[in-house]
Amino acid sequence: MHLNEFANDLTALDMTQSDEFRSLLRSADDLGIAHAPTVSYFSRNTVVRHLRLHFLEWGDPDAPPLLLIHGGNQSAHSWDLVSLHLADRFHIYALDQRGHGDSEWSRDADYSVPALVADARGFIAQLGLVDPIIVGHSLGGLVTMTLAAETPAVPRALVIVDTAPEISQQGSQAVRNFILANAEFDSIDQFVGRVTQYDPYRSPEHIQRTVRYNLLERADGRFIAKSDRMLHDAEFAKRRPMGEGRPADLESVRAIDCPTLVIRGGDSEVLEPAAAERFAAVLPCGQLATVPKAGHNVHGQNTPGFLEALCPFIDGL
Repeated sequence: MHLNEFANDLTALDMTQSDEFRSLLRSADDLGIAHAPTVSYFSRNTVVRHLRLHFLEWGDPDAPPLLLIHGGNQSAHSWDLVSLHLADRFHIYALDQRGHGDSEWSRDADYSVPALVADARGFIAQLGLVDPIIVGHSLGGLVTMTLAAETPAVPRALVIVDTAPEISQQGSQAVRNFILANAEFDSIDQFVGRVTQYDPYRSPEHIQRTVRYNLLERADGRFIAKSDRMLHDAEFAKRRPMGEGRPADLESVRAIDCPTLVIRGGDSEVLEPAAAERFAAVLPCGQLATVPKAGHNVHGQNTPGFLEALCPFIDGL
């Protein structure tokens, strides 16, 4: 059983009338995140490459398009606070990647970067996004940089959050280990407790408010992680890792010639400072920003700091 609301067909669902939206506004107030008094915010579905993909649409359709791509084991809702803040000046599409959030699971269990890139490219074409700014975190960042390297004419600009062609294997494995070890829970409180121990940057109250986007309730009353069960299987992860097909080295991203901001969490164990600097330096129009008081999940762990790094870049394009 799903714990959150979302569109169940091709008809857009107005999310501003939901308890979820009111909960989001409380989180924004808690964190001091400014937003317009009224926003446009819908849950929608589309079909791309024979796969139903869910996405959240924010803002004025006449505003510049901004595509947000989440990380592994996350969802489009990981960007909610960011989207709320930016909805007064961008037309935002926050995509649930295949096997995540409220999108369909892959029939052939293909969660490689090439498959996700093809989905993102197909989504951009399907929705008619022209010169979008693309923001990608972690796995979504790999998708973003690969798409831009293969088709440089598509994006207007990029923001790559806490990933690069070079990442710490130890740090990324620690993230993976947490995902594999936390697939089932006896209660929501157990989930919140484990996430609180793993993520000291967010309050238990904030984690509690977002739990509905991370869990499904099974028929026996237990709670399970919402992403495809195959992604929580250690043997499957060895055979078909989600990062399969990632850019092999720095040379592979030199083709990205649009303005690109690399954002690193100041305490990240995944993207080390020197690797972030090398990545930004090799990009023809690259720059680097480090957000303090945040680890790998920069935009969720220090949303105000993330917005301080992001907004001058995208507003100045």
